[in-house]
Amino acid sequence: MAELFEVLLVPMQYPFMVRGLLASLLVGLVCGVVGCFVVLRGMAFFGDAMSHSILPGIALGYLIGGGARGPLFGWAMVTAIVVAISIGAVSKTGRLKEDTSIGIIFAGMFALGVALISLGRSYSLDLVHFLFGDVLGVSWMDLGLTAFFGVLVVLILLLFYKEFLVVSFDETLARTLRLPSTALYYALLILIAVTIVASIQTVGVALMLAMLITPPATAYLLVRRLPAMMALSALLGACSGVAGLYLSYYAGIASGAAIVLVCTGLFMLVLLFTSIRRLRRHDAR
Repeated sequence: MAELFEVLLVPMQYPFMVRGLLASLLVGLVCGVVGCFVVLRGMAFFGDAMSHSILPGIALGYLIGGGARGPLFGWAMVTAIVVAISIGAVSKTGRLKEDTSIGIIFAGMFALGVALISLGRSYSLDLVHFLFGDVLGVSWMDLGLTAFFGVLVVLILLLFYKEFLVVSFDETLARTLRLPSTALYYALLILIAVTIVASIQTVGVALMLAMLITPPATAYLLVRRLPAMMALSALLGACSGVAGLYLSYYAGIASGAAIVLVCTGLFMLVLLFTSIRRLRRHDAR
C-alpha cells in the first residue's frame, strides 16, 4: 500500500504535473458529458472536423501575436464558433447532406490553417503542441479558462437537458411541442465547438475526437438511459485522463497519446466483456 501511495504522490511534487492532472480531469469530465450527444446524434465526423477546423484560428493567433500563446485561445474559440455556425447553416439549406457540408468546410479550413502555418515557418514546431497536445505545458490561466468554459458548457446542457434530449431523438416531437429546434441545433454545435477548444491543449487536434467519442461509446455499451450514460461517460473520461497522465509520466510517452490509449483500452475491455456476456446469454437460450 505504501508503494502505491508513493507511485501516486511522486509525480505530484512537480507543479506542472498538478496542473496537468487537473486539466486532464476537467477535460475528461466535460468531453464525457458532451460526447454523449455527439455519439447519440451520430456526429462523430462533426467532432473530428471541428477539432481540425480551428487550426486557422490557432495559426492566425500565433502569427498576429508574434509567437505568444496568450491570444491563441480567443482566436481558436472565435474560429470554432464561426465554423460550427457555418456547418449548421450549410446543412440546414437542405440541398446538401450534413456530412457533405462538414467535409467541404473541414477541408477548406484545414487547408487554410496549413497555409497560414507555412507563412510563419519559425512557429511550426511550436504549433505541433496543439496538434498532439501539451498537457504538461498547461498554465494556471489555461486551466482557469478550461474550467470556466467546461463548467459553462455542462451547466447549459443540464439546464436545457430535456430540450436537447427531445431534439436529439425526435425532431418531429420537438416541432410538435413548439421547441426552437433550429436554435437548439445551433446551440449544440456551438457547445461542442467550445468543448473542443477548451480541451485542445490537453490532447491536441489530432487526438481530440477520441476524448469526445470513446468514453461515451464505452458507456453506451454498459447502460441505456442517457443520464446514466452521461454520468458513466464523465467518470470514464476523468479516469482515463488521470490514468493516462500517470502512464505518460512513468512510461515516458506523449501525454495526449497516453490518455487516448487508456480510453481505447477501456473501450476494448468493455467491448470484450459485453460480447462474452451476450454469447453466454445466447448459449443459455
